[in-house]
Formats: sequence, structure tokens, C-alpha cells
Amino acid sequence: MQQLEIQTDLTVVGGGLAGICAAIGAARQGSTVALVQNRPVLGGNSSSEVRVWVCGATAHGVQHFARETGIMGELFVENQYRNPEGNPYYWDLVLLEAVRAEPRIQLFLNTDVRSVEASDGEIRLVTGWQMGSEKEIRFVSPAYADCSGDGLIGLLAGAEYRTGREPRSMYDESWAPDVPDNDTLGSTILFYTKDTGAPVRFVPPSFARDITETAIPDRRVIRSDLNGCAYWWIEWGGELDVVDDNEAIRDELQAVVYGIWDYIKNSGRFDADNLTLEWIGSVPGKREYRRFLGDHVLTQHDVLGQTLFEDRVAFGGWSIDLHPPGGVYASERGSKHWHPDGNYHIPLRSLYSRSVRNLWMAGRNISASHVAFGTTRVMATCAILGEAAGIGAAVALRNGLSPRELASSRFELMRHALTRADGSVLGVVDDDPDNLALQASVTASSTLTHPAVEISSGTLPLDTDIAIVVPVDPALDRLELLVDAAEDAVLTVELHDPVNPQNYLPLALIDSRSVPVSAGEKRWIDVPVDYRPDHPGNVIVVLKQNASVSVHTAATGLPGMIYFAHREPSPDEQWTEQFRPWKHILPRAGLCVRLGETSAYAPEKVIGSYSRPYGGPNLWSSEDLAWDLDPWIELSWPTPVDVSEVVVILDDDVEEDLINLHHHRTPFTSLPTLLESYTVEARNGTADWHPIATVTNNHHRTHRHPLPTPTPLTHLRLKPHSTNGSPRAHIISIRTY
Repeated sequence: MQQLEIQTDLTVVGGGLAGICAAIGAARQGSTVALVQNRPVLGGNSSSEVRVWVCGATAHGVQHFARETGIMGELFVENQYRNPEGNPYYWDLVLLEAVRAEPRIQLFLNTDVRSVEASDGEIRLVTGWQMGSEKEIRFVSPAYADCSGDGLIGLLAGAEYRTGREPRSMYDESWAPDVPDNDTLGSTILFYTKDTGAPVRFVPPSFARDITETAIPDRRVIRSDLNGCAYWWIEWGGELDVVDDNEAIRDELQAVVYGIWDYIKNSGRFDADNLTLEWIGSVPGKREYRRFLGDHVLTQHDVLGQTLFEDRVAFGGWSIDLHPPGGVYASERGSKHWHPDGNYHIPLRSLYSRSVRNLWMAGRNISASHVAFGTTRVMATCAILGEAAGIGAAVALRNGLSPRELASSRFELMRHALTRADGSVLGVVDDDPDNLALQASVTASSTLTHPAVEISSGTLPLDTDIAIVVPVDPALDRLELLVDAAEDAVLTVELHDPVNPQNYLPLALIDSRSVPVSAGEKRWIDVPVDYRPDHPGNVIVVLKQNASVSVHTAATGLPGMIYFAHREPSPDEQWTEQFRPWKHILPRAGLCVRLGETSAYAPEKVIGSYSRPYGGPNLWSSEDLAWDLDPWIELSWPTPVDVSEVVVILDDDVEEDLINLHHHRTPFTSLPTLLESYTVEARNGTADWHPIATVTNNHHRTHRHPLPTPTPLTHLRLKPHSTNGSPRAHIISIRTY
């Protein structure tokens, strides 16, 4: 037996998305990292071994401008480019290559950590066994991240944790039980099918469950055209110990899968003669186990109240999504959901142990109540928690700080590092003193100052209320709509406040106006508005239902503007705690509108602003490229500054809900709002412009352009050459260090 000792700055145990992003996040901060994974592939529940799709803050379109940035965002965008069909093995490759691209990461696959040495509230080392190569490996680091899902490292280190459901009295959570128990969300095994083009028999194994003897056919959706995560409800084990009883849970889940397949193939109720099983999982996809206690326990109130933590490092948006512990055999429906009004914040204090000084945690084992865990557990959210934990560990080590000290007395260090990494955090401006661009003034060849979409692609009858999200900076003093009216009518138009900058719902009425509409087609009507808020933000314009009026749609939309229709709940939706009555319509399109003058797309948005939509689009947009044939945006300084790196962040349209596998299909490989090609040029004083970087065939959001040596310059210019489809050039941020 060979014994090895690996010494790094950080050891990350667990190679799911949380562990991957923790390792990459720390490595990009300059830390050396050992990434230890007990499976032969990376990805955890998202890997080809389990095949759960990666859900996150978008909640499949319920939340808006919510897709994750940072490392998880890179993975989404890269997978969309490489793997638009959702091949699980290609997703494995995207993850593996992302890790291998970081020279500071040592990857240890097939390595199961089985022991931890800890004393005086600190982990000294962890030891793993690498199967196949028969090596015992000791991992020695000043900091550790438990991204194992089940939380084995924290358990062996003596970290405080909880399992099961807390009583309602502990946090006054309405969805918590009156009496605490050990119930958890169960585990799932999935399956894939394919059409062979000829009849195929299926002889069920002796252990297959006869699901006709259960309530499954009556309570769950079974169809021969469904695959994979469409069967997320094949869940069981929540009333057991999901670790101690792992083998029994796997056996029962496989028996259920074969029973469902037997029902599809042999009951005569489905057109399934030519279908065969292509794949069935052998590893249960676990949802819940240990949750460690940090300096803050995230609760239902933090999620639904959207608590604005000073030490916020990540956000979520998935519903509080709780499943019955009995899984497929429960009498209840497979899940219940409670959506916050928009994305919520997660603090750094929930990502480290309060009892083990050098233990970070990320993924489904963070410091959260069982109820709040129901939303933080989804994998894209786990991923951005991993990046935050990895960055936090690296920043704390670099500055000689404990996790608690970083979260309290020196949090500005974490904020600047997370912002520089383009991390997924809401409501944080770039005030990093190392960013020399903050000292610059900005000009551009053109700016979208009078937004308008005037070419009709059809009509939409106002048979229900329609809502429009409109950025207001500094005022909304003009709003025209292109409408048809079957007869003279009066259209009621309301203005609503979304309350929080990350919300896109009409939550508080501001004003209501009655607008006369004359009978006729393609008439521009002027809505009398004069809304001047204290600070830039969004306003929700609601067009009230009117059977006589139709509004004209457009094939393209405007940045930051989205459209909703009001709907009434269907009978099977009324059981939810909170029904979301506004449904997104016109994706990637819009209505024919004319707005007044705005600064919402001004050049100065590229410096010191938010790096994603938050109370507005927060980007520079040129005029239509049919008018501005040679667009540019320029930073200038009154005296030379020494620049070593230029960072460009492009608009990858975080409204677009990307997915790693097969939940839905996005119709392009490169996001249209991204620049396809551009050049960065610089000059010093009156000297000639010289190129710093040229990018072509682009499908990425963030580009880092290092200079060979620190270069004095007074002007920096970015010249877009083409987009991937957008009619205008968009830039989120330009930074110089």
C-alpha cells in the first residue's frame, strides 16, 4: 500500500458542483487546492451517474434576470455552446475540463475520505483511500471545505449540525412541523428510454414493484414520452436514515423504477412497444442530510422576506420546495412550493462552522433550517455557495483571518474579491480601490437614450392584464403603445412598485390612469405618465384587461424589459401556499413601445455599477447597429495610470434560463446579446491607438486581458465589431487593474 501526503492551502472534499466551484474559486485567488471526489466523475447529482438537471435561482422562469454568473455561469454558457442537446457525458466533460484548466488544483478522483484528525476546534488533516490505485492519501491544509453533501468531514471533525425538521417554535416558520422529527427529503433514481424502431420485450425482474398495488398511477404523472428528471418524483427514504439505509433505499428505488417501466411496457395503456431502457441510475441522488450550524442559520423568514444581509455572498430564487418524507408512497402530492417575490440573499456567516474554526461548507449542508434548505439545496445555488466559500477560504488565508473575522470586521476584502470574480451576488457595486476604471470618465459613439420598438409582428388581445417591466432612470415621462381597438374604449393603465430591486412583480400601486382609445388599427396612444423616483429602478406598468383593445407585439425587445400576463390558478395549483399569478410571456420579444429619454443604458454604467440587472439593466447599450456602424466605448483618465489587466464583462442575458441536460431547449448555442467580436485599444496622451486584445468567435461573458508589463495609458477604447444576434452592442463592465 502506497501512502502519500498532499499539502495545499485548501482541501475541498466533494466533487459536486459546490466542490468544483469552491476549488476553482480558491485557485483563481491564488490558493493551491486539493479537490477530493469519491466517484470516478465530477458533478455529483448532475453527473452522468445520477443525471439530475441543474436548477437554480431562475426557478425555470419564475424569477427573472436570475441566472447565476461567476463559475456556475461559465459552466452554463460553455455547456450551452458545446452541448445544446443536453448529453450527460458532454456535461461531465465540461466540468472536468473546467477543473483541469486550473493549474493550482490537484484532482483526486475515486478517493473516499474516511478519517479526520481534529483537535482544539480545528481540522489537522483528512485521510482518503483512492480506490483502484490502492493509495492512502493524507490531505494537510490550513483550511477545509466540506462539499460532500452528506457532511461526513464536518461530522468527523466534531462540527455542530442538525438533521431532520426543526419544530415551528424554533424559528417561527409556518412550514415547520409543530413537533420536531428526523424526517428528511428522500433520494431519487432516474431512468432514460429510447426508441429502437422495432418491438422490444421487457421481462421485469422478480424484485420489481407492482405499482398498480400502490397509488402511484393515480398520484403521479406517467407517460411513455417522459425521461430522466421528468420522473423527479421517484423518491423514497425520507423516513429512514438516508446514509445508514443507503443500500436499502437504492434497492427500493430501483424496484420502483423497474415497476414503473413494467407498467409502461406491459400494461397496454401506453404506446411503448418500440421503447427500451437506455439507462437506469445505480447511485441514489440524495437531497438532504446533515446541515451544519454557522454564525447565521438561514430561515424561511430570510428567504421570503429577502433579508438584505450586509455579508451577502450569493443569492437563490428556487421556491421553498419540500417533498413528503414517504416519497412515492405518500398520500400527498410529490412536492409543495413557496416562491419568494424575487431572489433572496445568502450570507457568508452561513458558509462556515461556528464550532470548527477552519471548516467551510457549501452545498446542501450549509447553515440553514430544514425549511430554508428546501430552496438552497438546488445545484446551481449550491455551486455559487461553493464559489463563495472557496473565495472566502482563500481571502481569509491570504490575510491571516478566521472565517468569522472575514465575515464581520474585514468583509470588504471578501466583497471586493467576489466582485472581481464576477460572482453571483445581488446589490453589490464595484468599489474596489484596485479597479483604476473607477477613476475614469466614459464616453461612447452612441447610447440608447430614447428606447423604442416600432415594427409590429402581430397583436395580443388584452383578454387579461398585461404587465411591462420598464427601467426608470431618472424618470418615466413618456409611454406610447401601439394598439388596435375594435371600438372606442378607455384603457386603464397602472404603475406599480416592485418594492425590491431584484423583484419583477407589481407589488405596490403607485398611480392609475384612464386613457381614451379611438377605434381603429395601429394607433399610437400616449399614456400620461410622469414618474420620478428617488433613485433609478424599475417600474411595473400594468395594462388592465379590456376586451376591445389589442396591443402590438414586436419580434425583439429592449434591454431590461420583460412582459407578463395575469392568470388565475387552475384547480391543481390552488393547493400551493403562494400562487404566482404573473406568467412571463413574449420571451426574447416584446411590445411596440416608445419611451422618453433615459440614462438606463448610459456609458458610465460600465464602471462602478452592479454587474447584473438590479433595479435596472445596468449596462451600456449602443444605438441600433444599423445606425451606429462603428460603435465604441472609451475610458479616459486625466493623468496616466499603470494598467496590468483589462477585464471586459459582456451581456450574456441572465434572463435566459439555461439548463445542463434536457428540461427544455434553448434555441441557440451562443447567447445573442454577447459580442461575437471586439477589439480593445489603448493610448497614452496624444500617442496613436495600439491594440491590447482582439476577441473573435466569442461565446463567453467574461474576458481577462493581461498586459505583458504594467502599461501607462490615458485612454482605453473597446470597439465592438459584431454581436451574436442582438441589434445593439451591450457591455456590462470594463475594469482595469
